[in-house]
Amino acid sequence: MGLLKSYLPIFIFFGVAFGLSVVLVCLAYLRSPKRPDPEKLSQYECGFAAFSDARARFDVRYYLVAILFIIFDLEIAFLFPWAITFKELGWGGFISVMLFLGVLTLGFFYEWRKGALEWE
Repeated sequence: MGLLKSYLPIFIFFGVAFGLSVVLVCLAYLRSPKRPDPEKLSQYECGFAAFSDARARFDVRYYLVAILFIIFDLEIAFLFPWAITFKELGWGGFISVMLFLGVLTLGFFYEWRKGALEWE
């Protein structure tokens, strides 16, 4: 009972937060004006009407560029901890990171040679 009593303020906080959010959303829905007109219902994302189906197929190069972006994004995520602990890692850490960067560079050149980065 003592452990549950220590969590009581947290449960009260979540209850008040949930209740307040429900009340505010309902109040906004009830008080908002509902006067749709053609200008409000028009496309606003890109400025012109959609010209094809949203489920159209994309060129495979789009996915290759996305994968390339993710790879280089992860590369940076791995290089930050390495740079911070560079002095403690010694030559073994330096060689392993150079091998890692070499494999990524080979993958980049492979995509480049296959023409995945060229757009018509």
